[in-house]
Formats: sequence, structure tokens, C-alpha cells
Amino acid sequence: MSLFSLKNKSVLITGSSRGIGKSIATQCAIHGAKVIISSRKKDMCEKTAEEINSLVGSDKAYPIAASISEPEQLNYLVDKTKEKLKKIDVLICNAATNPFMGSMLDMTIEQFDKVMHNNVRSNQLLCNLCLPGMIEKEDGSIIIISSIAAIKGSSMLGAYNISKAADVMIVKNIAAEFGHKNIRANSIAPGLIKTDFAKGLWENPEILKSVLQTNPMRRIGEPDEIAGAAIMLSSKAGNYINGQTIVIDGGTIAAG
Repeated sequence: MSLFSLKNKSVLITGSSRGIGKSIATQCAIHGAKVIISSRKKDMCEKTAEEINSLVGSDKAYPIAASISEPEQLNYLVDKTKEKLKKIDVLICNAATNPFMGSMLDMTIEQFDKVMHNNVRSNQLLCNLCLPGMIEKEDGSIIIISSIAAIKGSSMLGAYNISKAADVMIVKNIAAEFGHKNIRANSIAPGLIKTDFAKGLWENPEILKSVLQTNPMRRIGEPDEIAGAAIMLSSKAGNYINGQTIVIDGGTIAAG
């Protein structure tokens, strides 16, 4: 069996009806896993699940709509996932929000709280809901989609950067505490990726020009270019990777 096989694995992915999450979900299904497609909008979840099942030729993707902003819905999401798939082998936290772009001086406390609530608290709560089952069977992988925003400062995305740095520490803490139970926790830090979520950046000519000038590959990334790392971390290929952040940015951070 391939080191990258996900046969018999059950994977829960938030924010997986489009963008990076959808690409990861698609590749998980292609590699043999059963996947929960989750986002706020039920119709989008159902559409994505249908597309994936049509692609792989069997029922591998199942839609469960839930909002990461509501703890009750996170409980519902985990309960329904266990009901449908019987277990959660891999948790991938991809859903996030960024309601504000500009100076931290102009950000309201409500906007700041929303970023922290959805990008940090929801991920910690979801990890806490999935960890007991992983501890019981002494196996599991947790992946949080962070960002290179966790590594470098920004004059426009300050709160988002703070939240993504916190996500990096969530996986480090989990790795340190539960590694002896064969639970791996890692984060992936993409650079600018061509998704609807980041459209405000890559559709802005000035921002795009600045990004391309500092990127050795002179382009932005595609969602599928993040999915490969997620497959590795979810499979036997990533069994000894723990507490790490994998940067996928075309060399932007390396180039300074």
C-alpha cells in the first residue's frame, strides 16, 4: 500500500466546500478516505460532495453544514461525523475569517474578537472535541491551515496574522501533550493562494504586484498545491512529522 494511501481513513475538514478546503477534500477522497464536507451553507456542501463523489465514482464525501462561530454547531458537526463515519482519524481545520483589512488602529474590538473567535477559539474547541477519540485509539492527525501571516508582520492584516500565529501554537501544544498517544498535530502555512477567500488581495493590482516581486517563483499558488502537504500529513508518509509548520509559499519567506 502507498505511504500516501488514506484507505479506511475518516477525515473531517472545515471550510471544505470551496478553495483550499475543497482541494484537500477532493485529494483525500482520491486517496481513499471518506470525507466530511463542511461549511456554513448546506447547498454548497451538498454540491461539493456531489462533485467529489462523481469524480471518484463512489460515495466518499458527505455534507454536514455547520458554522465554526457557534460552539453548539461544532458539537453537532463532530457528533454527526461520528454518526456517519463512526470515527475521526484526521481533523483538518481550514475554515477562517478576516472581516477587516487595514490599520490595527482602525479595527473595532468587535472585528478583532470575531477573528479570534473564528480563527483560534473554534479550532481549539474542535480539536478538543476530536482528541478524546484519537487518544482512545492511540492514533490521529490534526492539521490546521495557518498562513505565512503567522510568520511575518503586516500593516494591513494584523489581527489575522495574530490569529494564524496562535493556530501554529495550538498544534505545537497538542504535539507536545499527546504525541505519546501517537497523535500528530501540524500546521500548513500557505502564501497567497488563488481562492475566493484571498480575492481581496490577488485581485488588487498593487498588492498582487508587490507579492509577485517578492516571490522567487513570480506567481501566486493554487489550492491543489496545498492539498499535497495535507495528504502527506494525513497518511503514513507523515507519521513522524509532529508539531511542525510546513510553509508553502513559492519561496517568499525564504527570500526575505
